[in-house]
Amino acid sequence: MTPPPTDATARFAESFHALADNIERVVKGKRDIVELALTCLFSEGHLLIEDVPGTGKTTLARCLAASIEADFARVQFTPDLLPSDITGVTVYRQNTEVFEFLPGPVFAHIVLGDEINRASPRTQSALLEVMEERHVTADGTTHPVPRPFMVLATQNSVDMGGTYPLPEAQLDRFLMRITVGYPDHASEVAVLKDLKEAGADPQSLTPVATAQEVAELIALAAAEVQVADALYDYLVRVVAATRALPDVRLGASPRGSVALLRAVRVRAASRARPYAFPEDVKALAGPVLAHRLILTPEAELSGRTGADVIEEVLTTVPVDSGARV
Repeated sequence: MTPPPTDATARFAESFHALADNIERVVKGKRDIVELALTCLFSEGHLLIEDVPGTGKTTLARCLAASIEADFARVQFTPDLLPSDITGVTVYRQNTEVFEFLPGPVFAHIVLGDEINRASPRTQSALLEVMEERHVTADGTTHPVPRPFMVLATQNSVDMGGTYPLPEAQLDRFLMRITVGYPDHASEVAVLKDLKEAGADPQSLTPVATAQEVAELIALAAAEVQVADALYDYLVRVVAATRALPDVRLGASPRGSVALLRAVRVRAASRARPYAFPEDVKALAGPVLAHRLILTPEAELSGRTGADVIEEVLTTVPVDSGARV
């Protein structure tokens, strides 16, 4: 039996779906993807959107940013982009005879890194500290970024010429990796019809939440959603199973367990539930864990993917009856 919603979880669910509805004014027929992106936001995580050109990766990121009244910055990643172009630079002011730090675009609530795999590994690594620690260190001084803080990165999965694959250490900093996919027939027709309407452009969206409200909802989901001991056990067994399969060279780390728990709490709150269920773990294990796995060369040659491994794990790891309140 599903527990009745509390006032707090009901408020969270209302705000969550108001944001999703707003984004769907432009991103048609992708409610599940929109909700995954919002789950990532309220989990205080970062999102990697990977797909073929023209499927709406950047549009989804821009719509999410436009739906929140917060600082937004976009960085177009190119091979000549420097780390200081992202994090900022320290300059010497002759008139005051002091060094001053000029913050880069990463000092925004929502940062869109478009085609992140086109920048050099040195530039990509400039994001590692700020994505994990939420601050930038320049010349020995630490500069915190605002809260909430989210990096939305996109990359093209087919045009790999002149690109630099993200290293495993940086992939692990993304709470989720998702693909948008092609729209269904009805949704694509709706997109074409809306081309002449003002609502077809992300810039036409009006914010339905502020940065402060998002921060409050992040804290609400973490505090209000309860997790049974049996569900903690199930979640850890799912993550541990990724480390034991013969097709996996490197399984998900404890960071993956923490990320999955945060996302599970948000999914439960988005459904106005004060308790998390195994269904939440099963729904989010793929987007949260699949990109953290490194498969053996033999598995990759046979066409196996991280998503395949997660699907196998979910079918083999049993659920304790006590994991569902």
